[in-house]
Amino acid sequence: MSSTPLSFSPPPPPTIICTTFRDNPCTYEDGVFYAGLGESLGLTEFDATSVNWAKPVFWGNGDNCSMDNQDGCLIPLGAGLAIILGFGLFFSVFTTFLVFLEKKFAGVEITSEHFNTAGRNVKTGLTASVIVSQWTWAATLLQSSNVAWSYGLSGPFWYAAGASIQVLLFGILAIEVKRKAPDCHTFLELVDVRWGKLAHMVFMFFALCTNILVTSMLLLGGAAVMNAVSGIDKALCSFLMPWGVILYTLAGGLKATFLASYIHTAIIMIGLVIFIMVVYAKALDCDEDNQCDQLGGADPVYERLAFITALPLNNTNGYHQGPVDGNRGGSYVTMLSSDGLMFGVINIVGNFGTVFVDQSYWQSAIAASPAAAHKGYLLGGLVWFTIPFALATSLGLAAVALNADLTTDDANAGLVPPAAASILMGDFGAYLIIIMLFMAITSTGSAECIAVSSLITYDIYRKYFNPQATGQKILFVSRIVVGVFGILMGVLAVVLNSFETPSGGTISLGWVYLFMGVVIGSAVLPISFLLTWDKASAAGAISGAIIGQIGAFIAWMVTAAARNDGTVDYDTLGQNEPMLAGNLVAILLSGLVCAVVSLIKPQNYDWEEFKRKINRVEEEERDDFPDWEMDPVFLGNAKKWILKWGWISTLILIFAWPAATVPWGVLDKSLYAVWASLAFIWGWLAAIVIIGLPILENIETVIAVITWSPVSKQPAKYSTTADGEKKESPTSAVPVSSA
Repeated sequence: MSSTPLSFSPPPPPTIICTTFRDNPCTYEDGVFYAGLGESLGLTEFDATSVNWAKPVFWGNGDNCSMDNQDGCLIPLGAGLAIILGFGLFFSVFTTFLVFLEKKFAGVEITSEHFNTAGRNVKTGLTASVIVSQWTWAATLLQSSNVAWSYGLSGPFWYAAGASIQVLLFGILAIEVKRKAPDCHTFLELVDVRWGKLAHMVFMFFALCTNILVTSMLLLGGAAVMNAVSGIDKALCSFLMPWGVILYTLAGGLKATFLASYIHTAIIMIGLVIFIMVVYAKALDCDEDNQCDQLGGADPVYERLAFITALPLNNTNGYHQGPVDGNRGGSYVTMLSSDGLMFGVINIVGNFGTVFVDQSYWQSAIAASPAAAHKGYLLGGLVWFTIPFALATSLGLAAVALNADLTTDDANAGLVPPAAASILMGDFGAYLIIIMLFMAITSTGSAECIAVSSLITYDIYRKYFNPQATGQKILFVSRIVVGVFGILMGVLAVVLNSFETPSGGTISLGWVYLFMGVVIGSAVLPISFLLTWDKASAAGAISGAIIGQIGAFIAWMVTAAARNDGTVDYDTLGQNEPMLAGNLVAILLSGLVCAVVSLIKPQNYDWEEFKRKINRVEEEERDDFPDWEMDPVFLGNAKKWILKWGWISTLILIFAWPAATVPWGVLDKSLYAVWASLAFIWGWLAAIVIIGLPILENIETVIAVITWSPVSKQPAKYSTTADGEKKESPTSAVPVSSA
C-alpha cells in the first residue's frame, strides 16, 4: 500500500446568482450569507441567491409622484383620470341602458317603490351578487392584504371569517322582514312603529354614522391608492369618484345599483382568479439578466416566506424582514398569531355594526323576493369570503415573499395589493388592481347613496314633513338626496384627508376600519332584537345603544392611556388593544343593558302591528313574484333553513376551522399547499357561481332582449279566493313545506 497521503479537492464555491444581476446586484459576501441560510433551511424549490434581499423591490411608489411631477408614478396621470372618469361614464350609460331594456322587455316601471325597493322580486343569484358587491369595500381589497402582510395567513382568514358571519346571520333578519314587515322600506320604519319617535331618532343617528363611516373608508382607500400610483390629488380624486355612481343611481334607483353591482362583482372576481393563478399556479416570464420576481406555486411562496422570516429583523426604510412578533415561531404561515386573533375579534365586532346598522343591507333584503332572501344572503356570504381570503392569501403574502418596498404607513394606506400586483405583472397588474378597487368603490358607494336616500326620504321627509307624500314626490326627493349625498361624499373625504396625525400623515383606512365598531357597535344587538325578540322594549333599546357607546369610548381611551403612560392620541388610540377594548364594550355592554331593561319591563310586542301600520306609497303596485312565496308555511320553513345553515356556517368559520389548525402550529410545506389550494379552488368556484347564476335565473329576460321580444308574464302559482284563502293553481304545484 502506498504511503502517499490522500488529497481532497476543496468544494467549489457556491453559485451566487444575485452577483450577476445587471441591475442592483448583491455583494459576494451577502450572496454567501443567503446561500448558507437557504441551505440551513433546506430550501429545494427556491434559490435564496436569486434575490438581492438587501434591496427591497421597487414597484413604482416613488417619492416623486404628484400631479406636477410624474417621475415616480406607477401609471400616468392621464390613465388614472381615465379610469375614474371613463369607467364612471361607461357604467352610467351602460346601466341606464340596462334599465331601459328591463323597462321595455320586462315591463318594469320606475315608481318610487321600484326606485327604492327594486320591485321586491330580485332572485337568489342577483341578491347574492349584490351582497358580494356591497360588502366588497376598498378595505376588502386593501386592508385584508395589509393584515396578511402584517400577521401572515391568519390575517386573511380572520378578515374573511370575521366579516362573513354577519352576512350569513343577517339572512335571519332578511327572512323575518318578509314574514313580519313585507311592505317596509327602511329598518328605521320598523324602529318607529315598534319603539316610537325617540328610538327612531337615536337609531337614525347610528344609521347615518354607519353610512358616513363606510363612505369614508371607500374614499380614503381609493384616494390613497390613486394618489400613490398616479399622483392624482386626493381631494380631486375624492370629488371625481362619486360622479359615476350619482348618474346611474339617479337614473334607475336601486335596480340600477343592483345591475351595476353584478358587473362590478364579475370584474372583481375575474381579477381575483387572475391574481391567484399568477401567485399559485403559473409564473410569468422573467428577464434572465436580472432578479426574477415571480412565484407561480405554493412551494416557492412558502420557501420565500420561510427565508425572509429567518433574516435579521429589519422593518425600516421599506424593509419587512425577520420574524413576526406574536406569531408561533415568528412565522407567517401559522394561525397561532396573537395580533391576528386580536384583529379577528375587532373585525367580528366592528363588522356586525356595518351590516346590521347599514340600511343598504336591509334594502337588499327588502328588494329580494321572499324565496331568495335567505338563500341570497347565505350564498353571498360564502362567495364574499373568498375575496379577502384568496386575494390576501395571494397578494398579501406575495408582497412579503417578493420583498416589496413597503413601509407600515404604506400598508395602512392600502398599498400592499398594488405593490404585489405591479411587481408580479407590471403595468397590467397595477391597472387590474386599480380597476378592481374602482369597482369596489363605485358599487358600495352606489349602495350607500341609495341607502341614505331611502333614510332621508322615508324617515325624515315622509315621516316628519309630508306624511301624505305621493309616489312622484317620494321619487323626486329620493333623486335629490342621491345627488346631494354623492357630492357630500367627496367633501367628507377632503375633510378627513385634511386632518394631520402626530406622525405627519393623514387618517388611514386601517385606523377608520378598526374604529367603526367603537362608534356603531352598541346599536347591533338592539337592532337584532327588533325582529327577533318580542320582549325588547324601547327603553331597553335606547339605553343599551347610548350606554354601550359611552362605555365603548371610555374603554377605548382608558386602555390607550393605560398602555402608553397616559398618552392619548391618534397613534395610541389606533393600537389593537384600545380598539379591541372599545369594540368589545360597545357590543357586549349594549346587549346586556338592553336585555336587563327589557326583562324588567318587557314590551311583548304584537308582530302583526308592522303589517297594519306600514304601507306602500303606491298601494296599487303588485308584487311580481308568485303568491306561494309569501305563504306562512314556506316562510316558516325558510326561517328554519337559514337559522340552521347560518349558525352552522358561523360556528365552522369562527370556531371549528381555527380550532382545527391549533395542532398544526407552524404549517409545513404540504399543509401550506393544502391551504393555498383551498383558497385557489374556493376562488374559482365562487367566481363561476356568482357570475353564472344571475344569468341563469334571468335567462328569460336575456333571451327576450336578444330576440327583441317582451317577456310574457307567468300567472301566479297561487290565487286568492274571495274569502281570503290561497288556492293552488293546477299548472304550478309548488310544495310550500320546503325552503
